[in-house]
Amino acid sequence: MRLGVLDVGSNTVHLIVVDAHRGAQPTPQLSHKTELRLAELIEKHGGLSSKGADRLVRTVQQARKQAKELDCDELLAFATSAVRDATNSDDLLERVRAEAGVDLEVLDGNDEARLTFLAVRRWLGWSAGNLICLDIGGGSLELAAGTDEDPAVAFSVPLGAARLTRERLDGDPPSKASIAELRQYVESTLRSPAKKLIAVGPPDRVVATSKTFRTLARLGGAAPSSAGPRVRRLLNRNGLAQLTAFISRIPAADLAELEGVSAGRAHQLLAGAVVAAATMDALGVEELELCPWALREGIILRRLDWFSYAVAEPPL
Repeated sequence: MRLGVLDVGSNTVHLIVVDAHRGAQPTPQLSHKTELRLAELIEKHGGLSSKGADRLVRTVQQARKQAKELDCDELLAFATSAVRDATNSDDLLERVRAEAGVDLEVLDGNDEARLTFLAVRRWLGWSAGNLICLDIGGGSLELAAGTDEDPAVAFSVPLGAARLTRERLDGDPPSKASIAELRQYVESTLRSPAKKLIAVGPPDRVVATSKTFRTLARLGGAAPSSAGPRVRRLLNRNGLAQLTAFISRIPAADLAELEGVSAGRAHQLLAGAVVAAATMDALGVEELELCPWALREGIILRRLDWFSYAVAEPPL
């Protein structure tokens, strides 16, 4: 079957189309991103601005058109923290349904963590043992741990790179005082969920997903995306400390000139680095492994699991 997956995130709206069937790795047919930066279009009262809502509706309309042109059997559309946290989310969902003809499902933060964990588990396999999975998004940080496909514990905390940049950093580059305050806030927010992750048992692998982690790893010397998804990529804690000190003194426009840093996310990179470092410290790990699969793949895998179960042949 051909599936379209539409991910309405805090930074981008991403449509991927894959050919997939039971027991096979999904084969990508299309990947198209539109940078909306919805998290930065949240107004003081907490609602998404009318400009942001208009952009969202137009983007979803275009995505539905692309999915139809590629003969998708189904379009799985979901939204994460930017829409989830907006005070006018119900109105947004109704507009998208009425004007774009798409039912946009808003994922709970813990479900987001669980589906990301599923994707990482499938990519790495059972040999990964007790697994901790981390994902820094624009609005939230997802964490999960366990030995099965469904994690034993899963959390979503409001430590997304875009959210923290908007709410807790000043200037370009930010002042040392605001960076120090951000570190304290992140560390205090992580204490409780980190303890619960560690309580599951000593991790065999600690794995990170998301654009923020990939960018940090690339700046730390990991292979570029052109090397392919199966190249092993790592993020080292000592290297991350040096990198954080460097980017804390660089304006966003200059950061965007570095290889692997997108112009639309450059201003969020410092906040992402602070979260990455604090998470590693809270878990007591010196190295993270990067995984190319994340939430979108988890959505696909869960849908295929459901479909396979629904049409399963009777036992022999």
